[in-house]
Parts: sequence; structure tokens; C-alpha cells
Amino acid sequence: MQNVPQVLRVLARAGMVRPIGPLAGVRTLVTLKGFGLGPAGGFTALAHRAPRAIGLIDELGELTYKQIDERSNALAHALAGLGVSAGDSVAIMCRNHRGFIDASIATAKLGADMLYLNTAFAGPQLAEVIEREKPTVVVYDQEFTGLLSGVDGVTRVIAWVDGDTAGVPDVETLIAKAPTTAPKAPSRQGRIIILTSGTTGTPKGAPRSEAGVDAAAALLSRIPFKRGQRIHVAAPLFHTWGLAHWMLAMLLESTIVLSRRFDPEQFLRIIDEQRCDGAIVIPVFLQRVLQLPADVRSKYDVSRLKVVASSGSALPGDLATEWMDAFGDNLFNTYGSTEVAYASIATPEDMRSAPGTAGKPPLGATVRLFDSNDKPVGPLDSGRIFVGNSILFEGYTGGGGKAVIDGLMSSGDVGRFDAEGRLFVEGRDDDMIVSGGENLFPQEVEDCLVRIDGVVEAACVGVDDPDFGKRLRGFVVVEEGSTLTEDQLKEHIKENLARFKVPREIVFVPELPRNATGKILKRELVTWTPGS
Repeated sequence: MQNVPQVLRVLARAGMVRPIGPLAGVRTLVTLKGFGLGPAGGFTALAHRAPRAIGLIDELGELTYKQIDERSNALAHALAGLGVSAGDSVAIMCRNHRGFIDASIATAKLGADMLYLNTAFAGPQLAEVIEREKPTVVVYDQEFTGLLSGVDGVTRVIAWVDGDTAGVPDVETLIAKAPTTAPKAPSRQGRIIILTSGTTGTPKGAPRSEAGVDAAAALLSRIPFKRGQRIHVAAPLFHTWGLAHWMLAMLLESTIVLSRRFDPEQFLRIIDEQRCDGAIVIPVFLQRVLQLPADVRSKYDVSRLKVVASSGSALPGDLATEWMDAFGDNLFNTYGSTEVAYASIATPEDMRSAPGTAGKPPLGATVRLFDSNDKPVGPLDSGRIFVGNSILFEGYTGGGGKAVIDGLMSSGDVGRFDAEGRLFVEGRDDDMIVSGGENLFPQEVEDCLVRIDGVVEAACVGVDDPDFGKRLRGFVVVEEGSTLTEDQLKEHIKENLARFKVPREIVFVPELPRNATGKILKRELVTWTPGS
């Protein structure tokens, strides 16, 4: 553990450093020794420390930490009966509900790897990932049955049942039939394998070992969560951001509130009815809440919200200030990637004083910028972003990894620091185009477009141009009834940015293609043709 005094101060401030009874203390130490610091050991230990505390609320009701522990014990025995053992993997394709939690902890208790599948996968994508990763069992919601039609040789278990399961076993039945006694500690600790977003190609498996308290202290050093709060995790649990905050719950003894699908009004209703202190979101969720009519938003009391923690993609335009103007200065934005996890965190103060910033590195994290020759850039110059922290990924499951310089790993982005040490992310390093001899990142133009009244969201991609070599093609979604024209949008960009940054054309579309974590699928925009 690095910076022990600082880590302890952060944990104490969050309420995590406190005395516990001797019996619970002994049981906790024994559990952590056998099952490790990951979900198997962490949530079992929590069941010893706070057995009657409500650990989870979903559409089916409440579960205490003791019930979560017993359910995962039973499911672990059932999965072992289906052939899962230490060193295997279990693929989990679930929305946000108790089945995801049951399957994750049960898999970890067997020492198997947890392979999280994106709920927005297409059938061929899903088949390709399963063929590459070769899980022993796939646990999935019944709605995804059709997507699995091209997958053979994998035992199936249904997590969320919608109707007749046609003989496929389901999680609740398996739990009901199995003993709730703790399984024997495994010979190895299971890994968490998160898939990259796949916005530019086939998703890759990015394994990560136990995060430990360093990672928790890093988040808590910049985001003021406290022990025992009630947190609505709206971001998908299968990806880094939602998963991180479920994991954080085992240290903070939080109550996690889940809903299988995001709906902006339902989001506010959950915050109100469940009296949530915090919410975990992706930026597109913030956009959709702000698009609700004022009279709808005013129906719900969200004044208890102390933290709205966002990550997953850049906050476009003035989204941060618009949110804080509407709901108070409770927004915290984390920048990172599947491979590097977290790099920097922007507080409300950061985003008020420097709109667009990704903030500063949290405790224990290092961010440095390098040029194309792997040399450090000047103090205010742009460069490739490289990150160091305690939970960098271990290399892709299919082989290969990210570039590393001096022990720091590439995030795949380009950015710069301002004079106050705040990071600004300018775009993906592979998004940069050279237009008329000038380097151009689409994000700057996208931000300019979404600041226009009537523009809901925007995206830009590079296309060939006979005069400039490359130019941008813009795609915008506008408010219903908008009379904006392409010429008006181009004129606005011309008035605010350099002339070579004006897109060659701007296409009006009903919506932008996104994956389940809210990232825009630019590969689909690159191949766009009129009428598509």
C-alpha cells in the first residue's frame, strides 16, 4: 500500500476505519485470508460485519448482506455441480439486478474468472467473444436467448426469467436447491475480465486482479462518499464504472439500488423514493434527465443527492455546468479507460472554474504526457496520456496490450495540462486527423456544436477531402421542431473555431449509435452513406 498515512486519512474520512467486535474481526480475517480482497472475500466479510444491513435493492425487493452471502454460497455449489472450478471462467450477461451480483460472487468463491459480457452485443460479436474466452458456463438474462443461438458448447443458466425457460436452469431455482454453507476456499483467486467497449472493433478482454484499498482510497480522495450511504448504480454493472462502485460498496457498507433499464424519469423517482445519497451514471444519462420537461423534474425530491459520479465518456459541451445549475454542485467526473481504470477526477470546483477539464489525478495515480517519440512534452503542450495506478490491467486475454513508458500505460487519448495541473482530454489519439496540414481532434468541434441552442448531441468523424486531405463530417441530433439548418451550424463553427475545423458536411440524424455504456459508435458513422 502506497502513502499509508494518506490512505488511512482518506479511509477514516469516509468512515471506513472503525472498530468491530472481536468475533466478527476474527471471521473477517479468516475470510479474507481464504478468499482474498475481491468480491468473494469482501462480501463474505461484510456479511460477518453487518449481516442485517440492507446490501441491495432491486425490482424484486431488498437483500441483506447475510442473504447475499448465503445466495452466492448456494449458487457457487450449483455452479460447481455444473463443472465450474478454480481457473475456469463464467460469462455473465445480465442487466443491473441481483442475478448479476449472485453470479459474480458465486463465481469468485469458486476461484473462477468473471467474464462480463456487454448487454448490447450483437449475436456474431457475442459468439466471437465466447469462442475466444471459452467460459464453462454463461449466466444470462432470458431476453438475450436469441443472441446466444449461435453459441455452442457452453452450459447455460438464466439469471432473470421472463417466461418458460425451456428446461434451462435458472439462478433462483439453483439457489433454492443448493446448501447455503460456504464453499471451500479456492486454490487461486478469480480475476475480473472486463471487455473493452468495442467502439472501433472487436471487444478485447481486459483482466484485472483484486483492486484492494489503494483503488478505493484513490476514488474517495476526490469523491466524498461516506460509509452506509444509499447509492443508485444506474451505470451498467458489466463495465468498469458501475462495477467499481458495486465493489466499493463492500468497503463502505453501502446499500446499492439497481434497476434493469435506465429511464430518465424513473431515475429521478428512484433517487426520491429510495432516498439515495449518490448516483453512478454515464454522461448520456445526465443528458436525458436534463431533457425532461421542468414540470416533470420538479415532481421529484433529489435534494439528498450529495454525489453524482459520472464516467465512461467525455462530458460534451456545457453538460457539467448545465447539470450543476439544475441539481446543485454534486457532479464528479472520472476520466479513465477499461485498461487503465482511473486517471483523473474532476470535482464540481474544477468544472466550474475550468469547464471541460478531466480534473486532477487522485491519490496514488500518476498522469504524464509524451510525444510521438516517447519524450515528455512541455508543461502546457499536448501529448499522449500515460497513466500509473494500482490496478492497471494485465494485458488482453487474446494477447497484446497497451503501450507502456516508464511503467505508465497509455490510455489511448491525447490531452494537455493547464497551469493549475488540471487535465484536458482532447480526443482519442487515433481520432486525430490532419486537415490542411493542421492537427484536428473531433471533440472540439463536437463541443462547439452542442453549445448551439436546439442541438441535443453531435459527433464528428474524418473523411477524405480533395483540398484538405481530410475534413470532418458532422452528425447532429436536434430538438423536435428545430429549424436549424446545416449552413447555420457551419457558420457558428466558423465564428468560434478555425476555418479548417468546419465540417465538410453536417448530417441531421434522429439519434447517434451508442453502445450500452453510452459511447458513440463512430465506426458506424465512418461507414455512413446517404439514405443509411
